[in-house]
Amino acid sequence: MLSIKKRNFLVLLIVTALLGALVGGGICYMIKGSEGGLPGTAIISEKDYEEYLHYLESYEKLDYLIGYVEENYYVEPDREQLFLGIYRGLFEALDDPYSSYLTYEEFMELIESTKGEFYGIGVTVTKDDDNYIYVVSPVDDTPAAKAGVRAGDRIIKVDDVSYTGEQLDEAVSKMRGKPNTTVKVTILRGEKTFDLTLKREKIVLETVKSKTLPGNFGYIRISSFEANTAEQFEKALRNMELAGVKGLVIDLRSNPGGLVDQAVSIADMLLPEGVVAYTENQNGDREYYKTKSGATELPLVVLTDMGSASSSEILVGALKDREAAVIVGNTTYGKGIIQEISASYGDGSGAKLTVLQYYSPNGNAIHGKGIEPHVQVDYKADLTDDDYDESGQLKFESDLQLQEALKQFK
Repeated sequence: MLSIKKRNFLVLLIVTALLGALVGGGICYMIKGSEGGLPGTAIISEKDYEEYLHYLESYEKLDYLIGYVEENYYVEPDREQLFLGIYRGLFEALDDPYSSYLTYEEFMELIESTKGEFYGIGVTVTKDDDNYIYVVSPVDDTPAAKAGVRAGDRIIKVDDVSYTGEQLDEAVSKMRGKPNTTVKVTILRGEKTFDLTLKREKIVLETVKSKTLPGNFGYIRISSFEANTAEQFEKALRNMELAGVKGLVIDLRSNPGGLVDQAVSIADMLLPEGVVAYTENQNGDREYYKTKSGATELPLVVLTDMGSASSSEILVGALKDREAAVIVGNTTYGKGIIQEISASYGDGSGAKLTVLQYYSPNGNAIHGKGIEPHVQVDYKADLTDDDYDESGQLKFESDLQLQEALKQFK
């Protein structure tokens, strides 16, 4: 095991090797190897020398602490776990539940989930302000939805092991698994705690469902925005237009979001030419998402609740700002940021990082605020299992928000 002095000298050698090429012009500095290391002198420019000093200032303490732990901990520590903690800590310091380091296994699970099918119980979760694992929404027709898991529930245990919001990725990994195996989740709903034993199933994200409501009004539910959602929505929309419905309800309740391009493509079918949303990075650079001119002529009402998030809010914000639809229900979740998924190095690990914030066409920030409806309608109080159908959706007679939506067409 290296002594602390030798460890620091190795860092010095690495830096001088990287910066040792002579750069023409300016003041130059010499850094000489010592402490029994390799002989020789590296000549670097003033700029590179300043970068070298910045490197030492930034990483010398970390290098020292790694050496201190490895040489003095009462048992020999697992080096791989030490570095895993460093990698996770880097992202945890952002205090952003949507940004995290991912091991190879976690990275592959994330990639698989974006393909539209995986094995699990069917919940979309995040870390809330109280450090709980918060259910943004259950996925339609999944074990979680059928068992009565609701948006706003908190998952506090998986198989009798407690998890906090900071352990979100680990908890998600435990809830997934082989098909037909069971997992027990402990739910906190208000002040009530209860257990649910759920059988893992293949979760196939069929994201668009449609039907005709009483009075010849169309209804399209979008449960999330996946690779083929816009295509499915267009087919449903054209069928509604051909059927001659008098108006269209678009249900985005408990829709946690997904692919931004799919939300923009759907907006293109509902809005005339103009801005849908724009994003902004840390430098203030903006990118605008725009529609063309494919707007439907159907009157529109959109249903939202606190589980409507991310790409759902892009669509809702555009329809509200451009006065193309009446919004009915509850204020949306308030996730107005976009993540990038990136692979790192050659070990198969990766990362999720928030890279953009988005705004509605009128420049309204959505993150942490949500979008208020035109007509505020809460869910029926004291809902029971009898109020839901076999797929986990509210029955029409129990759905006060949907009933109010139909009134907007009169």
